[in-house]
Amino acid sequence: MVHAGVPLDNQWSHWPGVSYALPAQVWVGPHHSAVITGIARAGIDALIELAVEKTPRGRTSRLCDNPQVQDAIGRADAILNAGRAYRSATITEVWNTIAAGEDTTLEQRARCRLAAVHAADCAREAMDLVYRQGGSTSYRCESRLAECWRDLQVVGQAVTIMPEWYPMGGRVFMKMDPGPRLR
Repeated sequence: MVHAGVPLDNQWSHWPGVSYALPAQVWVGPHHSAVITGIARAGIDALIELAVEKTPRGRTSRLCDNPQVQDAIGRADAILNAGRAYRSATITEVWNTIAAGEDTTLEQRARCRLAAVHAADCAREAMDLVYRQGGSTSYRCESRLAECWRDLQVVGQAVTIMPEWYPMGGRVFMKMDPGPRLR
């Protein structure tokens, strides 16, 4: 990667193929957001597995019989998939632009970064929903839910998916200079 303040020129464009022609601003955020959304998916699956097996202390029914757990799993899945869909749509648009031999627009690059950040935010929200429903099992070191939550927090700290990209995108849409990181 180049240093901050230096335009992110694509050093790979001399090789054939769409992947090598993508502007750096287009792939830098989505790759981290793919990791964080994958971790959130694993977290949802971990709660589903736990809910089928666990009978919480002092209760007679399994965790999966709790309407709040059912609601959290349904909401988490919807939230996560909504973020993934937006990311996929924007990446597809940029991919098709490059494949057609055209240059991407600043708005396309901004939307791609915003979609990556939004997908990461959706992953955080989904993971928080399922983590909360796992009860005391969620924080045990050996728990898959705990592992997913910790991993998600680590990936979520990547600068490529931090909320600071939202105002940069907003500046682009208002025809203002977004700064060198998005140009």
